[in-house]
Amino acid sequence: MGRTAHDVEANVEPSSATDWSSPNDPGNPQNWPKWKLLYHTLIPTSVAFLCPFGSSVYTPGHQQVMNDFHVSREVALLPFCLYLLGLAFGPVLAAPVSETLGRKIVYTSALPIFAAFTIGAGFSQSITALIVCRFFSGLFSSPGLSIGTGTISDIWPPEKRGAPMAIFVASVQVGPSLGPLIGGYVTVNKNWRWTQWVLLMGLAIVFTITLGMSETYKKVILQRRAKRLGIPGLPGQEGTLAKKIKFFATKTIVRPLHMLCREPVVTLFDIYVAFNFGLLNAFFAAFSWVFEDVYGFSLGTTGLTYLGQTVGSMVGLVIMLFVYKYVWAAQSQRAKAQGQKVSPERRLIIAKLGAPLIPVSLFWFGWTAEYRIHWVSPVVAEAFFACGNLLIFTCASLYLTDCYGALYGASAWSSNTFLRYLFASVFPLFAVQMFEGLGPGWATSLLGFISVLLIPIPFAFDRYGGRLRLKSKYTSGE
Repeated sequence: MGRTAHDVEANVEPSSATDWSSPNDPGNPQNWPKWKLLYHTLIPTSVAFLCPFGSSVYTPGHQQVMNDFHVSREVALLPFCLYLLGLAFGPVLAAPVSETLGRKIVYTSALPIFAAFTIGAGFSQSITALIVCRFFSGLFSSPGLSIGTGTISDIWPPEKRGAPMAIFVASVQVGPSLGPLIGGYVTVNKNWRWTQWVLLMGLAIVFTITLGMSETYKKVILQRRAKRLGIPGLPGQEGTLAKKIKFFATKTIVRPLHMLCREPVVTLFDIYVAFNFGLLNAFFAAFSWVFEDVYGFSLGTTGLTYLGQTVGSMVGLVIMLFVYKYVWAAQSQRAKAQGQKVSPERRLIIAKLGAPLIPVSLFWFGWTAEYRIHWVSPVVAEAFFACGNLLIFTCASLYLTDCYGALYGASAWSSNTFLRYLFASVFPLFAVQMFEGLGPGWATSLLGFISVLLIPIPFAFDRYGGRLRLKSKYTSGE
């Protein structure tokens, strides 16, 4: 009869309780059975789809909000922008909490509060109440979203992480691209409040999935094991409450912001991804103007045009899975045979592929809309944008995780989440005015010129990334 994990832990030598007892330690999530690995991949993936979906599902109903509450378009867009602002601030605390108390508690505690504020938004009787509820909905939806890359790095070793990470990141982009389609349908057939009820239904499903989750974070698993075995804990886990609070504040809360300001790898990739996400969310506000005012589409038909982004995201996912299977897997096997590890810079190939697609798609979209070329053309341009954005986004998540490991990876990614949703909350506020004032051609060209300046980032890291990592105080750790 086989031994249980508890039996194995009972025989672990005290000195080894701060690390796995062996490469086959059953307490190590990377040794879980395949079904359990897939289940724990589904959890962050479903959260990654739902939370950004919650931002854009509202946008088709903002004109009804204008009429119901007698406010301007800019004010009616604030529930969308403030939701995104909430997504920006949640990760600053959530990722460090997950690195101190574990991943599971973040998922299971934040989602019910997210649901409560979603209900409040659906029942709001004033624009102020709607704005406040949407902000807190975004704030409490973001914790699970921000620790997704950390969760995946907990359970998958680097050589097997490419495919699950690609699917996770694709969900982050597919979610908001489907939001306007579903939101437009329920707004036309019901009313804007149903955008919140659809989100609530999805929340109920996702929360149910998280209930069967096990802890995945190595440090927390080992700390609990040490406590069961009566062994002194890890640094920062012992002492008075004041010492624990000081350790938490200095070592975890400040870490994401410190990495954003002091780590060049984090800073530049955060800016790159944040700019692209700002564009993505600006389009949710501007696309309706382009397709309704320029092409004369109805609200429901305009929602269908976002399928271009969904298709582009799927193409990007296929590219990433191909690279993972035929490029990264081969590199990992060769490195393993030589007793080495694959350099994180090998990940940058997909960002190099995606970087030129962003400015090309922007110029393409803007000038075909400017001259009213058939609507298929700007929709195809959307697909190219989504593909490029996804490739860069995935590369950033993989590269940051490989550079900083599971130990600091969640903090590095939370700084990325903070900045990209900060940009995303601001861009929609001026997008429509810019399109109205400059026209689609010059509005997107202005953004296109900025995106051209960002193209060298992955190429520069390919050359200098290794040197920068050697100078970093945040060493990679799995």
